[in-house]
Amino acid sequence: MEMVFRRAGNHEQIEPLQHQRTGFFLNFVRMQNAEKKQNGAAMNLSKGLFWDTDYDTIDWDKKARYVIGRVVTRGNWSDWLAIQEYYGLDRIRTEMLQERYLDKKALNFLSNLFSIPKTQFRCYILQQSNPGHWDF
Repeated sequence: MEMVFRRAGNHEQIEPLQHQRTGFFLNFVRMQNAEKKQNGAAMNLSKGLFWDTDYDTIDWDKKARYVIGRVVTRGNWSDWLAIQEYYGLDRIRTEMLQERYLDKKALNFLSNLFSIPKTQFRCYILQQSNPGHWDF
């Protein structure tokens, strides 16, 4: 932890600077995220994920479940970090709990990441309702 010296009259005081910087940094990040969302700035995601849509016309806020689902099932680590920064973990959690389809790897990843049982995901319930062919 970094310390800062301040003069109070004739006495020097030592105060922790970490709390002041953290508060400033969090406010700065919140302001930047709000500006990005207001301006409709696009995220830097792999354009190959959205091969079936026009990447430049995607509404990132209205189509959040679609975007997050694509990144979780087909994206790479940098794509994951981009949606985590843009949407936040709370929004990712709520959207993925309502996603209609996730493959087994994505479902296990999200279940472990959020410490939520797989039975609470909508895609798990739908998979149990519609069993597929046997895997040999």
